[in-house]
Amino acid sequence: MEILQSKHGDASEESINNGKKLKQIVEILGLLEETHRTKSWILQEIKKEGLMMPIKPTMNSYDMLCCCKTDFIRKILSFLKGEDIDNLEETQVHTKIYHWFFTDIVAGSNPSIPTRSQVRKIVILNELISKTTPFRDRDTRSTIVLPTGDGMAIGFGDSPERPIQLAIDLHKALFGYNQTRRGKDKLLIRIGIESGPVYFVKDLEGKDNVWGPGIILTRRVMDMTGDGQIFAASRIAEELLKRSPRYKEVLHPVQNYETRYGEKLQLYNVYGEGFGCNSAPRKAKIATTNLQRGAKTSSNFSFNQIEVLLEVTDQNNMQTHHTWIWDIVNISKEPKSRIFYYLDGQVPKDIADLHITVTNENNDRLEIGDITVNKPYRKEFYVILDKPVLPKQRKKLKLQYDWEEPDRVFLYKFPSGAKKFNYTCTVPKEIDLKNRVLKVDIGTGYRIHASPPATVKHLENKNVILWGRPNIISQDAYEFHW
Repeated sequence: MEILQSKHGDASEESINNGKKLKQIVEILGLLEETHRTKSWILQEIKKEGLMMPIKPTMNSYDMLCCCKTDFIRKILSFLKGEDIDNLEETQVHTKIYHWFFTDIVAGSNPSIPTRSQVRKIVILNELISKTTPFRDRDTRSTIVLPTGDGMAIGFGDSPERPIQLAIDLHKALFGYNQTRRGKDKLLIRIGIESGPVYFVKDLEGKDNVWGPGIILTRRVMDMTGDGQIFAASRIAEELLKRSPRYKEVLHPVQNYETRYGEKLQLYNVYGEGFGCNSAPRKAKIATTNLQRGAKTSSNFSFNQIEVLLEVTDQNNMQTHHTWIWDIVNISKEPKSRIFYYLDGQVPKDIADLHITVTNENNDRLEIGDITVNKPYRKEFYVILDKPVLPKQRKKLKLQYDWEEPDRVFLYKFPSGAKKFNYTCTVPKEIDLKNRVLKVDIGTGYRIHASPPATVKHLENKNVILWGRPNIISQDAYEFHW
């Protein structure tokens, strides 16, 4: 009996460790996107450490990381987060604390807006920033200006007050500009501010380039804002509150938020007369920035086929019945007895209200095991398989649940490659269809129309949208509008 308990304890500990490793890998992939690193950089680090691993050139970044040991994963994550100072000193980089202002144009990558209009907005934004007092009076020797396409990051080395003053002045200037504009002609922005270190590294041309936790965190703060909002993270906000009591009137603490990388952030909403917005964005948009609907799976499984079927059952609140059918293969060397699902929604729900069921190929209902996350807009849970899936063995699973989709948008991110993918959406005929399928770059949020376009079948009482594609690549994401 003691031996059995010991084995069970070892298995449980191994499961916990694997879960931690997977979360670290997900965070690493996000940081790789933000720092424009590719799998070549991972290979370089593996070689630098002299590690012997079954790495193949055809593997993607995710698969490579899954092959690496936990210690190496921790070391890579520590480096990308800027915590591995000893390792960075070997490359002779210079580090300094900057106070960051990060902004971009809302819907700046919207493919429905003409390119010339987008470019014009970028030019106007640059001009308005250049006319603000905090920017004009800046110390040019200690200021970093980094264009980001449809926005910019500005780091001030002299004072934590400059980012918030720049945000306030810019908002007041925008208010005057937008007074004479309508609809899509208005220039809407979002702003994040925070303090943090960056590292100065020589680029290929020998010029100073910057990267580090300060600018990365400020970008994430900005990603949590909505139209016309200014958010500040706790470090810069607390420093401002110490400097002057007047900041108590404009810095309003809001609840802690969690980024898609699992970071818990205490945020302050910045608003006052003529600037900011006095309501925090709904948590769905915050907690699921760059929405990821799908499952966290390791390299243990690959997909022969994925089918996603949506059916709008109540057009008043867009109650939608979701069905995911997975045809999976165990590509690991060990039997697997459970699989992990990860769901996001637009309306707050308890997991019990989603009516989740998972069945196998014989339509036998499977047990939901550990529920690791039951937040209003996010659910994570394990499903216990009826019997272990052996190496190279196939398994068919059907997940069903009900969740409203008031925005009439569903985004699916592929955790692993799929040989074939089919999407079907059935809606009542009374709904005016906005049929679009967009391919989404998760790193930048940029969207382009997917090929081929979806087709629509018009039936007596309903319309059916159909779309499919072979050979989906791991980490691809598609957004479905109806």
